[in-house]
Amino acid sequence: MHAGIGLLILVVLIVLGVASFFVRRRGESDRPRAGWRQTNEVFKDPSTNRTMRVWVDDSGARHYVPEPDRSA
Repeated sequence: MHAGIGLLILVVLIVLGVASFFVRRRGESDRPRAGWRQTNEVFKDPSTNRTMRVWVDDSGARHYVPEPDRSA
């Protein structure tokens, strides 16, 4: 009985881990939306190594958009 519960927990953790690769983090967007204002704030996301720019909407909410890759 205990082995079945352990296996179930392991499967759930694996599914959640794989799903996390396809879900955007809070505030992250693939591109700026209409009405967002670009800020001068740019940072390197340590978990993805992408350069991100902060954009702000009319309500003041912050959104994080990857900067275009300029290395090419």
